[in-house]
Amino acid sequence: MTTAQTPELDVQPTPLALLLLGREADPKSERGVECPGDLPSPSDPDLVERARAAKARLGDKVFVLGHHYQRDEVIQFADVTGDSFKLARDAAARPEAEYIVFCGVHFMAESADILTSDDQKVVLPDLAAGCSMADMATAEQVAECWDVLTEAGIAEQVVPVSYMNSSADIKAFTGKHGGTICTSSNARRALDWAFEQGEKVLFLPDQHLGRNTAVRDMGMSLDDCVVYNPHKPNGGLTAEQLRAAKMILWRGHCSVHGRFSLDSVDDVRARIPGVNVLVHPECKHEVVAAADYVGSTEYIIKTLEAAPAGSKWAIGTELNLVRRLANRFAPEGKEIVFLDRTVCFCSTMNRIDLPHLVWALESLADGNLVNRIEVDKETEAFAKLALERMLALP
Repeated sequence: MTTAQTPELDVQPTPLALLLLGREADPKSERGVECPGDLPSPSDPDLVERARAAKARLGDKVFVLGHHYQRDEVIQFADVTGDSFKLARDAAARPEAEYIVFCGVHFMAESADILTSDDQKVVLPDLAAGCSMADMATAEQVAECWDVLTEAGIAEQVVPVSYMNSSADIKAFTGKHGGTICTSSNARRALDWAFEQGEKVLFLPDQHLGRNTAVRDMGMSLDDCVVYNPHKPNGGLTAEQLRAAKMILWRGHCSVHGRFSLDSVDDVRARIPGVNVLVHPECKHEVVAAADYVGSTEYIIKTLEAAPAGSKWAIGTELNLVRRLANRFAPEGKEIVFLDRTVCFCSTMNRIDLPHLVWALESLADGNLVNRIEVDKETEAFAKLALERMLALP
């Protein structure tokens, strides 16, 4: 491990160098769409011992969170693992931890900062670890969308529902406009609540979760849904289309789950007779419709835990998790494969590698706070309001 400082040569690192090291952010790029440089090379085995030593030096002062999609070399140092919301709540339940090191992506660290106390400091080992879906909806774009809804005369009928996979700014917009947050496991409950408050829903930022929940779980038709494209005037929709719609879906998606196709499902069924297809609801509607089981990350794990020995499964979600589950359940005779033939990691999740984690832990152990994620107080207040509405859902 080296630092960006070379005082003996009096050389200052360039902004690009700092970005590649994960110690600066590029506000002009969409985190998760394009990251400069290649993914880090496999870690030096010596880093494992350095991570252990730094974590031991910090003791109870540090609490390490690991998202399910993290690589194995990182997840081994997590105190808890889970999806984004579970991890944020776990962090809030550990007020004695001064540092929350979030091995995930940017919006997750923001959520942890919102839900933890002011005394706790949330650290993201690599600031370039973002989320393409979250970056598909900016505060300016959503404000413009609300103006379009207002001009169409329907804003007062619309309740915003934002997926957990969104920035703090979008969560704050949702809270300010009377809406709630949802996860992939409680989206149906969130939409039921929203339709009790108003006649229409603006669903941000993942169109697929919104469409799948509305059509598959709630019995709406595809005609009840329209897609608002922030890159087109008026979202590419007429006022009449907006007035007729029940679900106004933001044109966003997950770059990983969006890769799965109906061909993927047909191909795996042909290759593996008797296979069960299990996919995440961030997949396209036609993929979800063709699958045998659909559910959140936690649902996928629990379904495989309960599956009988000898059963065969094709999983449509991030590859790190699928590979980990395949290895875990192989001794039970469960055959678990990735749904698509094309290997697809979440590139930005994989930016949290062992070198970055070691650098963050050693820096904290030396008394240097690095890569802190801090949400401003006004944004935090409205975002927390939206989160609290979700927590109050029946």
